[in-house]
Amino acid sequence: MPAETILETRGLTKEFKGFVAVNNVDLKVRRGDIHALIGPNGAGKTTFFNLLTKFLPPTRGTITYQGNDITSERPAQTARRGIVRSFQISAVFPHLTALENVRAALQRNLGTSFHFWKPERTLYPLHARALELLETVDLQDFAHELTVNLPYGRKRALELATTMALEPELMLLDEPTQGMGHEDVHRVTELIKKVSLGRTILMVEHNMNVVSSIADRITVLQRGAVIADGPYAEVSKNPQVIEAYMGTADAALQGAH
Repeated sequence: MPAETILETRGLTKEFKGFVAVNNVDLKVRRGDIHALIGPNGAGKTTFFNLLTKFLPPTRGTITYQGNDITSERPAQTARRGIVRSFQISAVFPHLTALENVRAALQRNLGTSFHFWKPERTLYPLHARALELLETVDLQDFAHELTVNLPYGRKRALELATTMALEPELMLLDEPTQGMGHEDVHRVTELIKKVSLGRTILMVEHNMNVVSSIADRITVLQRGAVIADGPYAEVSKNPQVIEAYMGTADAALQGAH
């Protein structure tokens, strides 16, 4: 396994009672890349993510991370290796402040997350790091704002900060710009670029403008199988990819240039 490959799947397959959701997927993610996984609805992208994070066991195939076979590990073991997933729906505590959300994530690393009986002052040493992470995602001015009051795009930025608090080597981002207006999409795209420094990112994303502007490599799934893999310029001209999007891809892919 070459050193630059951080994650590899071979023949990864998931069947549900005869329906093949992920079909014999071979995927290589290079260390330090932003790698996008795209495809029409129902292509198997979320199921593939669920296999990587062990929410689902594969029917066949293997998952290798940093040279270790992690196919049959439990979700917690895989997370401890530094593979952290950010969900499609914003996964933050609405009635904690932005700072408290990041601090809660930092506690997990310290192994103090269940020390509920300890006074709050024991958490103060985490403040500086939490504020630093909030600054990374441009949320320093919202540190003491309740998360429920944050605009949607800012909530997603907070989710990025909490994900980074777990110090992942590989971040799995599931539809990071879904449901956002143009301004928020731009902001979150820039943030992904920023947080990708020194990390590897595998992201499921529908927005072709986002994919074309930040992805180093793109893998296209259709009906659970890989139909194209390579840099954006190459993939966007692939006739199978254009056909997979039923004519809309032609416009979407070309419009993203």
